[in-house]
Amino acid sequence: MEHTATSVEMLYEKAKKYTETSLDLLALNTVDKTADVLSSLTSRVFIAMAIAMFTLFINIGISLFIGKLLDEYYLGFLIVSAFYFIIAVVLYFFKDKLIETPIANMIIDKLLKSRRSEINILDKFKQNGNDSI
Repeated sequence: MEHTATSVEMLYEKAKKYTETSLDLLALNTVDKTADVLSSLTSRVFIAMAIAMFTLFINIGISLFIGKLLDEYYLGFLIVSAFYFIIAVVLYFFKDKLIETPIANMIIDKLLKSRRSEINILDKFKQNGNDSI
């Protein structure tokens, strides 16, 4: 009887340690994935800012050039502004397909990709599920 109690206590301790280790691993994986997503988004934001600055100055140059051709600088700025207004309207109507869905897919892909093997975590679960059947 005493031997059974010791076995149960050992089993309880092992289960407790396993649970603690699993929780620690989950926390570390969460931190890793969060850092990966945030670093990826941060780098993309900085690249977007550099592209935005380039675009701003090239558009000022184009506006001044068009204005010089038309002998009125304000017309160059109006034409470039109208061009961007048309782009804004198109983006507004297609924002789900062109902006929101690709960004959501990129974040989900980053969260689900295993860093070591470059295999999607869902694929691993599917493989494990098929092995047990």
